[in-house]
Amino acid sequence: MAKCEICSKGLVFGNNVSHSHRRSNRTWSPNIRKIRIDDNGTARTMYICTRCLRTSKKNGTIKRAVKVAHVEEAAEATAAE
Repeated sequence: MAKCEICSKGLVFGNNVSHSHRRSNRTWSPNIRKIRIDDNGTARTMYICTRCLRTSKKNGTIKRAVKVAHVEEAAEATAAE
């Protein structure tokens, strides 16, 4: 299952609890959408949850979030070296 590339929202695990309180495992998955964006002239695919997509459409922040993600990836790469 994909994660949101902006907020890192992913699967959440828990229990279904019946009326008699028997418990069974279950997962909650976020509503992830695959979108195409223009990243400095190149088409790029991102996985974004609908909450981040809605917020970014409202504020026009997808491009800023992509830049932040690139900066964070670069920082992690330099820290690993």
